[in-house]
Amino acid sequence: MEYQTVYDAADDIVKVAMELAYLCCARQQDILSMRTSQIQDKGIFIVQSETGVEQIKLWTPRLRAVIGLSKTLAPGGVVSTFVLCKLDGGKWSRDGFNSRWSASKERAREISSLPMDFTFHDIKAKGMSDLEGSLQDKQAISGHKHIGQTARYDRKVKEVPVVGGDKQK
Repeated sequence: MEYQTVYDAADDIVKVAMELAYLCCARQQDILSMRTSQIQDKGIFIVQSETGVEQIKLWTPRLRAVIGLSKTLAPGGVVSTFVLCKLDGGKWSRDGFNSRWSASKERAREISSLPMDFTFHDIKAKGMSDLEGSLQDKQAISGHKHIGQTARYDRKVKEVPVVGGDKQK
């Protein structure tokens, strides 16, 4: 709910970054440095900055839509090598982007009265938590080298039976 509230209050730059971080389970650094040359026929080629793991994040309609939105960020005639670019086609700095991110969260806070006390990095954890599958499946998607890293990101509340209850699948 908080993700959607911030997304709805955000400008297109923040929307693109949020969706890429969520869908690709990627870090802010990887999103801000993503180049248009990483967009391939099968999906988006990403090298996880912390682990060096190389992956192609396969296309879905939602991922295609966010890449389509990214192509509208620079005004006509401006060409950029960055997927998430400034009006002049340049790369967003961490501080510059974080100012926009903070403003989006503040607008969402005013609209909803929710605290919006999550960080941009928490979006990757949300993506990991929302993924279906085992911890090993999530590890493969996340690009983590160690399953313990993946376990820290998986924040989905576990559903477990109570004493005397039937196991459900």
